[in-house]
Amino acid sequence: MVAQLEIVVADITSLEVDAIVNAANSTLAGGGGVDGAIHRAAGPELAVAARRFAPCATGDAVMTPGFRLDATHVIHAVGPVWTGGDQGEPALLASCYARSLELAGSAGLASIAFPAISTGIYGYPKDLGAAVAVGTVSARVADWPSIERVVFCCFSESDAERYRAVMNR
Repeated sequence: MVAQLEIVVADITSLEVDAIVNAANSTLAGGGGVDGAIHRAAGPELAVAARRFAPCATGDAVMTPGFRLDATHVIHAVGPVWTGGDQGEPALLASCYARSLELAGSAGLASIAFPAISTGIYGYPKDLGAAVAVGTVSARVADWPSIERVVFCCFSESDAERYRAVMNR
């Protein structure tokens, strides 16, 4: 069975999935944007659980329980800061998505939701980020047969349109 890929505009902390991916920083201590929202919704236990994995390298990811979230797990993926694209940013971003799938698949999870990693304060161009996200997930999700559903959770309708355009290519 091929995993179902979905695009939604929603608050990622409210999704009913086995794991949500956090666009984390290397300290895994919480921050702004998606990272801060996930930490607030999950409660202070999330920071304590994540702290034991810090620092986390750019392109890597770790998994913790979801605590107060509907999702049973949080996968903390550290995306690259965009510096023009010639410092390995595309490969590092692809690694975030692939590593997150690996963690979810290795744990036997059936569903995972991704935010647009690195496209906020880290400055990764949104169109390029959507292409890396969809391309990497499409190419790698079949490696993990337990994963039946992948959600690309977008902050806005314009972000969702970017993902739809990539998926329709």
